[in-house]
Amino acid sequence: MAVVISTGVSGVPKSGFVEVLVRERWHKVLVNLNEEALTLSCEESGGNDNVNDSVNSNGVTNGSYLDNNNTNSNNGPQTVRTAFTDLPERVPEAIANRKRCVKVTKQEIGGLGISIKGGKENKMPILISKIFKGLAADQTQALYVGDAILSVNGMNLRDATHDEAVQALKRAGKEVTLEVKYMREATPYVKKGSPVSEIGWETPPPESPRLGSPPITSSSSLCDPPSSPTQPSLSLQGDRRCIPLKMCYVTRAMTTPDPENRQLELHSPDARHTVVLRCPDQPSALSWFSAMHSVTSTLAQRALAEVIQNTARTEVAGSKEIRHLGWLAGKTESEKQSWKPVLVVVTEKDLLLYDSLPRGKEAWQNPAHTYPLLATRLVHSGPDRGSPHSGTELFFATRTGTRLGIETHLFRAETTKDLSLWTRQIVNGCHASAEMIKEVTTSCLFRGQECRLVIHYEQGFSVLADPTLGDRDNGEERGAHTPTRPRVLLSYPYEKLKMSSDDGVRMLFLDFGGKEGEIQLDLHSCPKPIVFILHSFLSAKIARLGLVA
Repeated sequence: MAVVISTGVSGVPKSGFVEVLVRERWHKVLVNLNEEALTLSCEESGGNDNVNDSVNSNGVTNGSYLDNNNTNSNNGPQTVRTAFTDLPERVPEAIANRKRCVKVTKQEIGGLGISIKGGKENKMPILISKIFKGLAADQTQALYVGDAILSVNGMNLRDATHDEAVQALKRAGKEVTLEVKYMREATPYVKKGSPVSEIGWETPPPESPRLGSPPITSSSSLCDPPSSPTQPSLSLQGDRRCIPLKMCYVTRAMTTPDPENRQLELHSPDARHTVVLRCPDQPSALSWFSAMHSVTSTLAQRALAEVIQNTARTEVAGSKEIRHLGWLAGKTESEKQSWKPVLVVVTEKDLLLYDSLPRGKEAWQNPAHTYPLLATRLVHSGPDRGSPHSGTELFFATRTGTRLGIETHLFRAETTKDLSLWTRQIVNGCHASAEMIKEVTTSCLFRGQECRLVIHYEQGFSVLADPTLGDRDNGEERGAHTPTRPRVLLSYPYEKLKMSSDDGVRMLFLDFGGKEGEIQLDLHSCPKPIVFILHSFLSAKIARLGLVA
C-alpha cells in the first residue's frame, strides 16, 4: 500500500509534486494523470531521511532533482539515470574499482545534476544514486550511478556523514573535481532507495483469451493483453510507475481511516493492490478524486462496450446480455465494519458479484455470487443514516430471497450520479426481468394435496392440481392419449390480493377475500424467493402504469 500527499488543480491532464508513503516512509514524487494512466515518478524535491532521498539548494541531492531558480518548477529533467538504467554490466570493466578524477562545471539551473546516498552513519560510502540526463554530471559522460565519491576538490569524503557530503558539494563552487570509484557491490543499495519501485501493481496474464470472436477493431479487448500503442501497460522502470487506469477502482476511506476527509484510494483490477492518496486539504482531495473518478468512469464504459461485444455469442454465468458493470464498495449485513471492492455486473436477469475483474472466459462464468433480479429488491438508497459522515456517504442495499432465507448486501457509491445510475439499473433490471420471464412455478402442498403454485406476470395466481399424481391415484394408463390438463383449484388476478405473508420457514399465506378465506400453501422450503418474485411482478406492473412502485 502507498499513501500520497498531493497538490494540484482539477482537470485532466493533471500533475504535481506529491509525497508518497511507502513502507511507512515519505518520499516526494511527481504524479501525472492523463486519460489512460496515473504515473508516479521518483523526481521529488524534498525529503527528511539521511538514508533516503533529500535535497539541497545546489542541485546536489540525496536521490532527487531540484531546480535552483524555482523550487516548485515542473521544468526539471524528465529522464534520469539510475541503477536500473546504468546496469553494472554496461559499465566498462576498465574503470571498475579504479579511482578516477572527473571535472564537472555546475549549471545555473540544475547544479551538478546528481543525487547521492549513503554516509558514515549508514556504514556506506557516499554514492551517486541518480544522474539527471542533460545536466552537468551527465554531460561529462564520465560518471556512473554507483560511483562512490571519495573527495570533492581535494576534501576527503571517505569517512563523511551524509550531511557533511551534502555541505561539501554545496560549498565546492562552480568548478568541481570529483574523485570517484565505481563500486558494483553498491548497486543493490542504490536500487533499494527508489520508493516507487516498491509500489506493487497488477500485471495481467499475457495469454488472457477472448470471451467470444475477435471484434472488428484494433483496440485491445478487456481480457486481452495490451497490444495497441495507445493502451498503457504497467511500467516497471525503477524510478517510475505508470499505472493503467482501465477497470481500476477509485474510492475513499475503504482500507484506511480518514477522519480529515483528505484521502482517496486506487485499487487494482485484481483487487490485490492499493495506492492511497492523501491531500493537504479537503478541496485538493476532492479535485484529485474528481479527476481520477472521471477518467476511470470513462474507461469503464469502454470496458463495458468490449465485454458486450466479446460476449455477444456466448453466455456469461447463464446470462445472455451484460447491461451494466462497475466497481462498488460492498459488504454483507454481517460485515458491518468491512468494506471491500466488488465488481458488480447487471445482466438481463441476474445480479452478478465478482471479487476481482475476470480474466478470461472461465472466470466470467464463475462469479462469487449470483442473485436473480426477479427475487432481488432495492430496500434503501441515499446517505447512510449510521455513517459518521452522514449525508456524504452514499449507500444502497439489496435484499434477495433465497432458499436459505434473505441475503442482504450493502453497497456504497462514490457520487450521487453513480448512486442514481446503479439504483436505476437494478430497479429497471428487476422490472425488465419480470416482463421477460413472465411466469414462475413452484410445487406446494394445498389442503393436503400436492399442487403447483403458478404466478403469472399478466394473469395473476393459480393453484393447479398435479395431474401426474391424479393419474397414479386413479390407476389410469394414459397410453397415447393426450395428457390431462391440470385442474385449476384456485385462480385470482393481482387486484384481488388483499394480503400476503409468510412464516420465513416454508408457509406462504395469501388472502384474496374469497369464501375460502386465507389460503395456506406449504412450499416445502423457504418461501422468501416466491415472496420477492411476487413483489417484483407487482412492482413491474405498477411501474408499467407510470406509477412509482
